[in-house]
Amino acid sequence: MGGTYSAHVKTVAECIAQRRDLFTNVSYEPQIDAAVSAIVRSFKAGGRALFFGNGGSAAQAQHFAAEFSGRFMLERPAWAGLALTTDSSALTAIANDYGFDQVFARQLRAHGRPGDVAIGLTTSGESLNIVAAFRAARELEITTVAFTGNGGGNIVGLSDIAIVGPSGPSWMVQEVHLALGHIVCELVELRLTRSKT
Repeated sequence: MGGTYSAHVKTVAECIAQRRDLFTNVSYEPQIDAAVSAIVRSFKAGGRALFFGNGGSAAQAQHFAAEFSGRFMLERPAWAGLALTTDSSALTAIANDYGFDQVFARQLRAHGRPGDVAIGLTTSGESLNIVAAFRAARELEITTVAFTGNGGGNIVGLSDIAIVGPSGPSWMVQEVHLALGHIVCELVELRLTRSKT
């Protein structure tokens, strides 16, 4: 990417074209449907959707959790969307005492229950703390959904449902995760509100 405004505009235009081609040529429908179904089952049973990621993916984890505990498009009951990225005391204590790779796994062991859904966001699929959390989730009988990219990485083998975005720098993968995450939020909301009418 060049150091001028026009170079950045060109890069953004290329990114938009790449995203359009991706959504035209790749169907995420089976993975999205499976993720939505898992979250709907969990919420119907009084369970939780537990989100986590690092950096920009941490921000997206908080965003998606808030769409469930608040609302996305429709007025409806609050659902238990929780981000494991927000408790600075827990994060720093766990990182100090157990290592940063355990910051999400330890919280899953504290808050997760069988039937919950753990949603990990990692653009590389290699983040050690996401991998450790998914291993813990398997032990706890928690369904795992990965939002990943760049071929999927190690997280795919630990995922019940893997939504693999494009290859490229983190911000490009995160743009696709944002769009797909919003689709998940909307479909969960629609399914749950329609099932009550």
